[in-house]
Amino acid sequence: MKTITYKDIGLIDYQQAWDFQKKSHSEVFEGKQKNNGINYLIFCEHPHVYTLGKSGSESNLLINQIQLRAKDATFYKIDRGGDITYHGPGQIVGYPIIDLEMLGIGVKNYVFKIEETIIKTLKEFSINAERLEGATGVWLEPNSAKVRKICAIGIKVSRAITMHGFAFNINTDLNYFNYINPCGFTDKSVTSLEKELGCKQDIEKVKKIVKEKFAEVFEVSIN
Repeated sequence: MKTITYKDIGLIDYQQAWDFQKKSHSEVFEGKQKNNGINYLIFCEHPHVYTLGKSGSESNLLINQIQLRAKDATFYKIDRGGDITYHGPGQIVGYPIIDLEMLGIGVKNYVFKIEETIIKTLKEFSINAERLEGATGVWLEPNSAKVRKICAIGIKVSRAITMHGFAFNINTDLNYFNYINPCGFTDKSVTSLEKELGCKQDIEKVKKIVKEKFAEVFEVSIN
């Protein structure tokens, strides 16, 4: 069974985490050349930040730079797929830095497996989550007027190695999503585990479950 190294880097500035991802990506690529097969699953939280993917539109950020500063938030244009999203405290941000060739899967299957990881995690809380046709991520009641997203996914794959990943709302301040069109959508809302269950959640407990489900879905061991 393939092994993935887990790192929780805590609450970290977005740019610092992005630099850490790039460094980890280089390590995975160099390891691949030397056939040592190192791969990472990185968890963190960010201070309030909006990130815009390369296919996104800045018009989906609904506030200006002065208002951003007033909200104690920053803004980055980044090199992942997808549109705009928000990261903040109380959210599990997962950055798998993984060689897809080592796993023997393609990009589409990789995204499917990340979705499956979160869907299985939510089942542990008796929440029935699903996919929404034509939109990545994990959704609740996707075929109804109450459709809402609980986990966003945006990735980059370079040299068959992944970067960026998923943002799973646990105890997230959902008000920050009011200042964007999340993932470019104007007709769909956002939710969190706290909102769905009606009380603050133990984020460390949720991280443990996500790790277990990730290992199960991807058929790897995590150390």
